[in-house]
Amino acid sequence: MKRREFITVAAAGGAAFPAGFPTLAAAQTQASPSSTSAMQPDPLPLSGRNGPGAPVKGLVVANLRGKNGPKLAVKTDQGLLDVSAAAHALKLSVPKTTDELINAGEGHLRECVTKAQAGHHADWFVAEDKAQFAPAVWNPQKIVCIGLNYRRHAREVGMAEPKVPILFNKFNNSLTYHGATVPTQGLPGNHFDYETELVIVMGRRCVNVSEEQALDYVFGYCHGNDFSERSSQMITSQWVAGKTSDGFAPLGPYLVTADLVGDPNALKLETHVNGELRQSSNTSDFIFNCNQIISYCSKLFPLEPGDIIYTGTPEGVILGMPKEKQVWLKAGDKVVSTIDKLGTPLEITVG
Repeated sequence: MKRREFITVAAAGGAAFPAGFPTLAAAQTQASPSSTSAMQPDPLPLSGRNGPGAPVKGLVVANLRGKNGPKLAVKTDQGLLDVSAAAHALKLSVPKTTDELINAGEGHLRECVTKAQAGHHADWFVAEDKAQFAPAVWNPQKIVCIGLNYRRHAREVGMAEPKVPILFNKFNNSLTYHGATVPTQGLPGNHFDYETELVIVMGRRCVNVSEEQALDYVFGYCHGNDFSERSSQMITSQWVAGKTSDGFAPLGPYLVTADLVGDPNALKLETHVNGELRQSSNTSDFIFNCNQIISYCSKLFPLEPGDIIYTGTPEGVILGMPKEKQVWLKAGDKVVSTIDKLGTPLEITVG
């Protein structure tokens, strides 16, 4: 099978869609901002989380690994504040994880951070290089992924630009953390590849929204790596195989609130493998920008607080290289993903 032959049908896009299917053009005209809320269906029991009323702003947060599961940390000039430790001592009610922060709001988090910094309690703070990170979002309801979403990437693999976003999924078992070793031994296939991606983290329930409103529903952004095993991925036209093994969705180290990032459609991305630059691009090369992706998805299924969207990878992946130059990732390789405004790069080691 030739490179990327498995996406031929999807990349051709549009012609075979049945009447009434929400193509990108149709999605733009289905709802006006004033009528959007009235068009939202009543939520089902497992699909009704609205998120906090006011957006959370001005925070860089993470989950740390703890004895009893993940625990929330806030990045400060003094290091990473262990929010649980500080809040327990200060007798304050705060979210315990980034997931709780996204779904329920801040509580007394700001007061906790202010008092912890003023009190100079060194034992409440962890140096970044000593921190044991967990995935930046621990338990999303959905992990949505967008395929073939950069123009130069489409060209490098010889594919037409898709007419609508190509959607596939990962599962929660694939989530892993900054500094993790991604296990690859014993899996079928050995064509392991990196994909540095901007990840959108939703902050409010989002149904049938316009492109103009779409970013209002975002909590923030993370580094992501859509780690892949290409031979399994290409067995069929479906993309889940080769995409969702344990640890195949590194996420973090930080979750940065949307106000600190600004325009997500103009961010530089880079990937280094063992110190060698492999990917260098910008989200301005998106085929479908973040506004369009959110709007399109919201017309197919509700996006809930804490849902995450891997937005696609730019040119420079191993799959896009000439066959004679394809040297697949192997045990011991270090992959570092860097995106502007998201802080410390995401690093993983191939296991």
